[in-house]
Amino acid sequence: MRISTRKTTLGGLAALGVVALLAGCAPAPETGGASGGSSDSGKPAASDFLPCMVSDAGGFDDKSFNQLGLEGLTAAADKIGVKPITVQSSSDTDYAPNISNLVDQGCNLIVTVGFNLAAATKDAAAANPDVNFAIIDDSSIDAPNVKSLVFDTAQSAFLGGYAAASYSKTGVVGTFGGLPIPPVTIFMDGFVDGVKYFNEQKGKNVVVKGWDVASQNGTFTGGFEAGTDAKQAAQGLIDQNADVIMPVGGPIYKSAAEAVRDADKGIVLIGVDADVTQTDPDNADLFLTSVMKGIKPGVEDVTNAAAAGNFDKAPYVGTLENGGVALAPFHDYESKVDPGLAGELDKIKAGIIDGSIKVESPSSPK
Repeated sequence: MRISTRKTTLGGLAALGVVALLAGCAPAPETGGASGGSSDSGKPAASDFLPCMVSDAGGFDDKSFNQLGLEGLTAAADKIGVKPITVQSSSDTDYAPNISNLVDQGCNLIVTVGFNLAAATKDAAAANPDVNFAIIDDSSIDAPNVKSLVFDTAQSAFLGGYAAASYSKTGVVGTFGGLPIPPVTIFMDGFVDGVKYFNEQKGKNVVVKGWDVASQNGTFTGGFEAGTDAKQAAQGLIDQNADVIMPVGGPIYKSAAEAVRDADKGIVLIGVDADVTQTDPDNADLFLTSVMKGIKPGVEDVTNAAAAGNFDKAPYVGTLENGGVALAPFHDYESKVDPGLAGELDKIKAGIIDGSIKVESPSSPK
């Protein structure tokens, strides 16, 4: 297991702050459709439009954000009536050549999945101004042909942290990540702050292992692949008596699930990106809930809009208010959580939306 001790100049930021949405952000995507992305007949423009996608190293079968991106692209392509081209990356050295390959195949829109593809996306967009790009989980590229799809998951993870603290029997919960990058640490920040808010409201002292918000230091596996490092990271939290664990980083949760089953102590997991109870039925019994972001409808929306000639660079920021982030249902654990928890979470969500509960991470979209 590798431990990262990344620090940020915003270390020491108060656990609760103000969420600021981007001025002029695109509206929330409509599941199954596009805002302004239809022809006069009500159907998306079609025929010669070619949508494409490059995964990050997690692959399209990660049961998480790569899979959700692919589902969004496929849904839009089916509606438009075209066949998309998708390319899976095995490592970071694949990103630039995979994008170049899609440009050479005549793709009109290339969706790149993940923060780690930012440099390759920026270079390709500059070299190919007639090709439109959309990138998930990065907002650093300022170009007329690049649209960012980013998500303030600190908000939904705050709800997840509160739920974790409420459910915990040991008074210890934990989280660990794949890499110390903003799309990962934003989940961890929100989770820790949600636990802190629970403690303040309930007079409790639930402890979080694996991440410190103030110093921005914590436990990371060094990548997004399932394997020994991820299992050891989860085991380290189990050894510290954590009975609710949130792995942040695509397939690494699969290794955490192995550690949980081996421990056989009634430990539960919290998923990220997708509702993992639904995307991975084989492990559904382990998930208390999931901290979700609307990658599928976001990708579907930008693809439909681009097909109709309505592509724009205005970033989309998913929040609790516009439905771009959310906490999944408790599914099989509905009868096992505190009877008042759902109502408490509804009130907290409303408070975050109206600003009376301040939630911010150093990694929140600005």
